[in-house]
Amino acid sequence: MELSILQYALVTLAAVAAGMINALAGGGTLITFPMLTAVGIPAVVSNVTNTVALLPGYLGGTFAQAKDLKGQEKRLWFALPAGLVGGLLGGLLLINTGEKLFSDLVPFLILLASGLLALQNPVRAWLTRRAADGQHKPLADAWAALPIGLAAVYGGYFGAGLSVIILAVLGLVIDDNLTRLNAIKQIISFATNLAAAIFFVFSGKVLWPVALIMMVGALIGGALGGKLAGKVKPATLRWLVVTIGVIVGLIYLVKNFFLS
Repeated sequence: MELSILQYALVTLAAVAAGMINALAGGGTLITFPMLTAVGIPAVVSNVTNTVALLPGYLGGTFAQAKDLKGQEKRLWFALPAGLVGGLLGGLLLINTGEKLFSDLVPFLILLASGLLALQNPVRAWLTRRAADGQHKPLADAWAALPIGLAAVYGGYFGAGLSVIILAVLGLVIDDNLTRLNAIKQIISFATNLAAAIFFVFSGKVLWPVALIMMVGALIGGALGGKLAGKVKPATLRWLVVTIGVIVGLIYLVKNFFLS
């Protein structure tokens, strides 16, 4: 489908905002996905295009925390396959979900993602306290593969809020500090989105002109976010995104089930 110059401009601005938000607080998908559907792109195509477009941001985050992966190579043997397989299954599930069904699920997915984003700080605080008390008995690291895989299915299907789920799973099963768990979380998120994105590339549903312009916008936004780090409170930005997500989710809910 063809977009107008104004629609391209709106999508680009949304991608810049998402890149900046992801660099500072997370939750950029709650900005880009609604914008894509708002300019008339079908929900499934919007989600597929959004996943492909925002993938470079996950790669950048993975490189940024690569040093914290040292000494965790054994964990990657179960974490990466779980993320890749789960992301692929989630992508497959999305492509085989009808447009009407996915559109009906969208408000609930957005509200769920908003809730997960709101829980980000409490989850981090809980993990820090849990690591400090030293009283819990961790299971073998490999036990994390199953819940990571299940979380990755959600990530491949929609994705927003995936990092919070994975971080909570890792904290329950793996005994380590938050910095190292964050590094594992980042590479799992990248693997999940990479698997889904590769599958989507061959699905024929990627709107490439939109995806490419979003990639550029997201990279610009990420650079701006890096420069604004320390000047903008991530918690304030996060709650702004949560609020936007809840409002958008409720609008979709009313539109889909009360005005259709």
